[in-house]
Amino acid sequence: MTTTVPTIQDITQPVLAARLQHKLDNKTKPLGSLGRIESLAQRIALILGSETPELKAPQLVVFAGDHGLAARGVSAYTSDVTWQMVDNFLAGGAAVSVLARQHGIGLTVVDCGVRHDFAPRPGLVINKIAPGTADALEGPAMSATQCEAALANGVALVRGLPGNALLLGEMGIGNTSAASLLLARLAGLSVADCTGAGTGLDADAVQRKIGILRQVLARHPDARDPLAALAAFGGFEIATMVGAVLQAAAERRVIVVDGFIASAAVLVASALQPAVLQRCVFAHRSGERGHALMLAHLRAEPLLDLGLRLGEGSGAAMAWPLLMSACAILREMASFESAGVSRQDEVAATTPTQA
Repeated sequence: MTTTVPTIQDITQPVLAARLQHKLDNKTKPLGSLGRIESLAQRIALILGSETPELKAPQLVVFAGDHGLAARGVSAYTSDVTWQMVDNFLAGGAAVSVLARQHGIGLTVVDCGVRHDFAPRPGLVINKIAPGTADALEGPAMSATQCEAALANGVALVRGLPGNALLLGEMGIGNTSAASLLLARLAGLSVADCTGAGTGLDADAVQRKIGILRQVLARHPDARDPLAALAAFGGFEIATMVGAVLQAAAERRVIVVDGFIASAAVLVASALQPAVLQRCVFAHRSGERGHALMLAHLRAEPLLDLGLRLGEGSGAAMAWPLLMSACAILREMASFESAGVSRQDEVAATTPTQA
């Protein structure tokens, strides 16, 4: 595959990191008492290259696409739900629509390959590669050309978005299967450990799903590098998201990663360019089986663990206020010196010793 992948530079900055740590340590609080909010503040500041980071015009993008493998019963829902939920996003009725509205986050829905023709409307970008991927049990879900086009669409999309933060969302019946396949192949894990209930399969149906996914892996034994695996297993929405992640990372945007499917896109992107992970904030640990393994493979520590498994970018939107708080603490919280408050070590030095 001849796709040109943006080079993502290492943004390790020891001098800035030391200044940020000193700044956090000198806020009016016991040392380290804001816990992981402090490390979150430092991560965002390093991504943006500023001691006073400010998140501007956040953009949540829901990447939507259908999967040929869904016809084999790997989901509790039919593929029609994909386009119906796209309509719901655009009408403002989905969970992610509510949360984006609540937090003032821009919401864009991208038709990457939905099996439905949408009329143009505000908030919808039509980047349809095809009406759904092919059945990965019969051949590659995407051709190399289709995969390249999806990646390029993701790159172009991000170039046209305002702001300095990208929140990842997705919609596609069957896409937990694609994510499980990518995790199993790229992380070298058992597909049984990577596969869960998705949209709500019962225990017997999960076992049938695992059996189908084992057959898919066996069907594509040579799809082992990141882009070959992506093309073999799909989907169009994941491939478009990979391109978006790579471009957002190249532009040093803060990338807020939602659940299992979004993490699968980051898995592929980081396998291509490891420094992608320096730009990522992982919103939550999904209730979907396999996500904990995905996070462990990526050495990612999520902000929330609420048993969420909705997708859409809902977890990313829920975590967003924590990012805003982290930046506000770094920018606005007083230091001991500016507030005239005695530090703990100063108090200890002036306290009389008890006889």
